[in-house]
Amino acid sequence: MLLPQLTRFTDLSLLLLRLMVSFVFVTSGWNHLKDPVGRSKSIEMSKGFTIFLGIAEICGGVGIAIGVQAQLAAIGLILIMLGAIQKKIFAWHIAFWANNGWNYEVMMIVMNLVIAATGGGRYGLRP
Repeated sequence: MLLPQLTRFTDLSLLLLRLMVSFVFVTSGWNHLKDPVGRSKSIEMSKGFTIFLGIAEICGGVGIAIGVQAQLAAIGLILIMLGAIQKKIFAWHIAFWANNGWNYEVMMIVMNLVIAATGGGRYGLRP
């Protein structure tokens, strides 16, 4: 290992990762809920699904932030990102690096994979 002294910051790093992921999903979910009609048109989904998506993103983000069922929350958010990638590739034909491409979704999947694989570290509430 190149810098083993950095491993003492693993749990803090995982907490910061969880908070960043949480912030992204809670704000995205809030945007779905504050204007579900407009947002449903922009993502080409029903109003009901847009509301469900907003609630799921907020619940997943809060779960990750406070560490309650962080692994399950991360898996749920990965599924949401896979749905977004599917929409971008097959419905909208958007390339990976295109303007509003799906590189962002892949990054969020990898961040959530780290949380799912590690449990998000020792900081946080545990059920």
